[in-house]
Amino acid sequence: MAAGEVTIGVVGLGLMGGSVAVKLRKEGFLNRAVGCDINPDHGKRAVELGIVDDVVDIKRLSSESDIIVLAIPVDKAIKILPDIMKNVTESTVVLDLGSTKEKIAQAADKLPNRGQFVACHPIAGTENSGPDAAFDSLFDGKVNIICDKEKTSEIALEKTIKLFEILGMRNKFMDSKSHDRHIAYVSHLSHVSSFVLGQTVLEVEKDEASIFDMAGSGFDSTVRLAKSSPTMWAPIFTENADNLLLVLDRYIKNLNEFRTLIEERNDKELNQAMTEINVIRKVLKG
Repeated sequence: MAAGEVTIGVVGLGLMGGSVAVKLRKEGFLNRAVGCDINPDHGKRAVELGIVDDVVDIKRLSSESDIIVLAIPVDKAIKILPDIMKNVTESTVVLDLGSTKEKIAQAADKLPNRGQFVACHPIAGTENSGPDAAFDSLFDGKVNIICDKEKTSEIALEKTIKLFEILGMRNKFMDSKSHDRHIAYVSHLSHVSSFVLGQTVLEVEKDEASIFDMAGSGFDSTVRLAKSSPTMWAPIFTENADNLLLVLDRYIKNLNEFRTLIEERNDKELNQAMTEINVIRKVLKG
């Protein structure tokens, strides 16, 4: 499968799927890109923007594409995967970009052509959605996680690694169960926190003008994730509920302890607690 001769099928023409197609086209990797989206306006707009050459139905996309990218909510990807795999050619590679991996990997394990599927999670994104949100540098310098690589054929794995390298990403490998546990800590909890922070401020502060006038960069950066698509994130939270609930319980416990220190006006203990937490600066730099 040489560069410039590849037909890619993108299921879900939003930020992630659109950015994949835009970058691969820019790099000369594609011969043709086709797509489908549950929202017909997204499909029309993706053609207008040159993200895909044509919008087709899922059966045609499955049979005509060399590489198929599932960039839709994780619950929808799990449901649609068997139908896609049933219609692909023997050389087609199917990969998903979802933020949870264990359940879709379990669904793929039941399929006879499991080796053609690759469970991926490119750790990149913005709070924006839709075809207009797509841009070619979204993945530059970021990490892509490939899960359960031993269940994927060598050819499919090689093609997938090459694809993400063209996108500008570094590939790392882990099993899907570990992925979901770790991502609950470093991603999903952050999104829950942001949504709930936004909810709390809107409930307490009824004067929206005051929010916008007084909000500094700290608030803006913390609540940014609350602008993310609920359609995408609600299924992520429910698909990874077991892991997320465990870390949420710990988070709530820590919040309550922090609240107690504030209630007691215990600035000494607050200072000590925050000093210990500051070690995160070294961890993130590493």
